[in-house]
Amino acid sequence: QVQLVESGGGLVQSGGSLRLSCAFFGDKFAWHVIGWHRQAPGKEREFVARITPGSSTDYADPLKGRFTISRDNSKSTVYLQMNNLRTEDTAVYYCNSERFTDRQITWGQGTHVIVSS
Repeated sequence: QVQLVESGGGLVQSGGSLRLSCAFFGDKFAWHVIGWHRQAPGKEREFVARITPGSSTDYADPLKGRFTISRDNSKSTVYLQMNNLRTEDTAVYYCNSERFTDRQITWGQGTHVIVSS
């Protein structure tokens, strides 16, 4: 059974940086596309970025240039580097996995990011 554990969230000032981690357990990491989504207070969950087993990446257009997703296959971990953070980036950040064999999707519990002005 796939499990995802996010970490790295916290409080940061506007203009600062954070790196989120998503640790993957319970299945073959190379079978999964890993993505990040976020949900701000009172808003719908939205796509942030995703990375394939071959490290092809895709980003939400407004976040290109500030956010970078990467994966370390030796550690079964995906990272989200967030730079030049803005108050509107405040949200709970979730990672998810999608297994390409059967499209099974699993979500982590989320990590809170708060950007202060």
